[in-house]
Amino acid sequence: MAHSLSRSIGRVLLWILVALLVIGLIGAGLAFWTVQRSFPTTEGTIEVPGVENEVTVTRDAQGIPQITAATPHDLFLAQGYVQAQDRFWEMDFRRHVTSGRLSEMFGESQVGTDTFIRTLGWRAVAEQEVEALDDTSRAYYEAYADGVNAYLDSHSGADASLEYAVLGFQNSDYSPEPWTPADSIAWLKAMAWDLRSNLEQEIDRSILSTTLSSNQISKLFPTYPYDTNPTIVTEPSVQSVAPHTKQNPDAAADPAALDSVAPQLEQLSELLHGMPTLLGEAGSDIGSNSWVVSGKHTATGEPLLANDPHLGPAMPSVWYQMGLHCSTVSEECPFDVAGFTFSGLPGVVIGHNQQIAWGFTNLGPDVADLYIEKVDTQEATYRLDGKDLPLDVRTETISVAGGDDVEVTIRSTKRGPIVSGLTGDYTTIANDAADHVDPAEGESLAVSLQWTALTPGNTPRAIFAMNSATDWDSFRGAAKLFDVPSQNLIYADTEGNIGYQAPGLVPVRKAGNGTKPLPGWTSDNGWSGFLDFDQLPSEYNPASGYIVTANNAAVGPEYPAFITTDWDAGYRAERITERLTDLIDDGTLITSEDMSAIQADNHNAIAEILVPYLLDATPSEHTLEARALLEDWDYSDDVDSAASAYFNIVWKNLLAEVFAPKLPESQAPQGSARWFQVVSNLLPLSQSAWWGDDDVTTRDEALARAMDSAWDEAVELMGDDPHAWEWGDLHTLTVRNASLGESGIGVIEKIFNRGPYSVGGGSSIVNANGWDATQGYEVNWVPSMRQVIDLSDFDSSTWINLTGASGHAFHPNYVDQTTLWAEHKTLRWAFTADARADAAEHTLVLTPAR
Repeated sequence: MAHSLSRSIGRVLLWILVALLVIGLIGAGLAFWTVQRSFPTTEGTIEVPGVENEVTVTRDAQGIPQITAATPHDLFLAQGYVQAQDRFWEMDFRRHVTSGRLSEMFGESQVGTDTFIRTLGWRAVAEQEVEALDDTSRAYYEAYADGVNAYLDSHSGADASLEYAVLGFQNSDYSPEPWTPADSIAWLKAMAWDLRSNLEQEIDRSILSTTLSSNQISKLFPTYPYDTNPTIVTEPSVQSVAPHTKQNPDAAADPAALDSVAPQLEQLSELLHGMPTLLGEAGSDIGSNSWVVSGKHTATGEPLLANDPHLGPAMPSVWYQMGLHCSTVSEECPFDVAGFTFSGLPGVVIGHNQQIAWGFTNLGPDVADLYIEKVDTQEATYRLDGKDLPLDVRTETISVAGGDDVEVTIRSTKRGPIVSGLTGDYTTIANDAADHVDPAEGESLAVSLQWTALTPGNTPRAIFAMNSATDWDSFRGAAKLFDVPSQNLIYADTEGNIGYQAPGLVPVRKAGNGTKPLPGWTSDNGWSGFLDFDQLPSEYNPASGYIVTANNAAVGPEYPAFITTDWDAGYRAERITERLTDLIDDGTLITSEDMSAIQADNHNAIAEILVPYLLDATPSEHTLEARALLEDWDYSDDVDSAASAYFNIVWKNLLAEVFAPKLPESQAPQGSARWFQVVSNLLPLSQSAWWGDDDVTTRDEALARAMDSAWDEAVELMGDDPHAWEWGDLHTLTVRNASLGESGIGVIEKIFNRGPYSVGGGSSIVNANGWDATQGYEVNWVPSMRQVIDLSDFDSSTWINLTGASGHAFHPNYVDQTTLWAEHKTLRWAFTADARADAAEHTLVLTPAR
């Protein structure tokens, strides 16, 4: 969650601290009742308006619901009701984010955030997608909304969630409005935004280009290491790609124009970092692991499929586990599916049905471009091909809790919205254009955004198609609907087949490769269309018998269509591939336990490269004892490793001392895969301008200084006995409530947050508990869930979530999976009717209202 929201909540929640003290004085019994009153009913019978036949909801010890119904209408209505039981505050908060209405809940401090989200127009696009739905899909969304609203009819305020009791002290007039299909679909826009690929890198390159040469920038943004790390698809493609789709990557942005809008790009960068993030802060660490192994390499003789999406930690987890089962699977009721979904969204996003299984990782195509526009605000026009065209201008009203309404004006070109010069807390337009950019009288330069998710698409239908797919062809048919965000989809089925498909809208550019903003005043720049689905990478039953995706390059440099230049560097993909091939080469038949063990792998790729150089450098004598920890280290970032603790402090100090002083503050190294590449490429050079500064001149001197600095920091943090240090002492995870978890009020944070938990792993490690070297060692990226699906016996599949099924603080299932998650333990995944019955600890029957 953005710090701006957290700080504003912290101010108003001072009143709540007083209120909680009053509750304590009244008596612990009242406080207990306040906390418990929103817990869901999980036993007995409830009459639910709209239900046509009885629906059974069983829950296991972890509170994971399995819903069985006779019709899709009742199935999705019950899904809406049950998710609202467990997670309605989360759902309500999310829809206020996605519609630009946070100010209605939290006041004027959120006007800036709301302005930007309304400028992007997530809600408006979602409403257009609702209108475009086919009758069947629309009926599913409407049934889901009816279920949510049936719950709201009998629950409000603290009866719905404890957070409403807290909010009531600040905003006593607030009451949730009915749920609509657009509330569900708008969440898909938020998902697309948080997985939007390289927009930040595009801004970063532009900012750096004002102070660094193109050669220096190329060193900071190295190309994918095709010679060492794998691509997902080993051949150019199983599909043909028309030669004309190969784009011209050599078109360059006008340097003068970039200089002119640099202040606006800096402001836009600050705005993006201040935005609420529902999946996690976008950037180079965003990613996931997934891989599938065919039966020829497994102990069961059938495929195994693993997936662990890497997202920002949140309480409750972004994922919600459940099963959706038609009592009789038929053409009229085709669903028998279980897995992970999002609260607020009908269907199952990742999981399996009775015949196929699938997983997601982020493909990361470049689907968002910035353009420098010549805009006349007074005349409401923009320049294109020598003509002044009218801007699309609309005014929206933001309702503000405790304050006056705020009107915002949103301007767009045909490409997309103007995202610079927004009103609110963030930016003002910088009008100091360079003379030779030559804006006409009255014109100024602005920045617009073109993004695939701002065009209404078919993704809302894709989930249902995927849930009911039965084979490779129907799975690809579902994938074809998945417009945004573009994902790597891996596949397996009970017939023994495995596959990979990249779906989504991938732009074909007239010029450039999306790495920097281009002038918007000429139609020579922009998009001419999108790659056809059959031109996207795909693979089916490869000879290797396995497919690995970990945000690495999907295809090699010879691929005739442009997807992106900003792939993840592939260290995780290389390590997963290495682990699999070692097992296969040894003749070991792979088990589900082997797949889980790979998910827990802590190998640190940069340590393997950097440590030999550290051992050759000469730090101060008092540092030698710490450096000795590295001599026999296996390069594994285990939670109890002293060597890992010291190495990661060295790594952080090396980045801070060598690179940060030479870069703008906003470009300080975070320590992600890109920086692994940068440093790896630089290490063979004993002399380089990057190594040198006022204090050191050579690589070895820079490494020695970093080791000395790390010794000082380690002693301060963990004491002066290196053998007592542990990576988990520094590398901790606190799971925070997305809306109230950083209020600054200790009592509030203790109510809703949990942790810290000591964990291993790190950035660009298979066990991807990522951390930001500019901020410290605390975990800010996690494997948000883990699953291993066994196609030989779905009931033998395993899963674990980051937190728990419940969104209610103090509920037994609020955080019951977190310790298991941290220890890399998993739970069995009951799927068949008999297994669900055996696992059931609670049974609730939803019946038609009389």
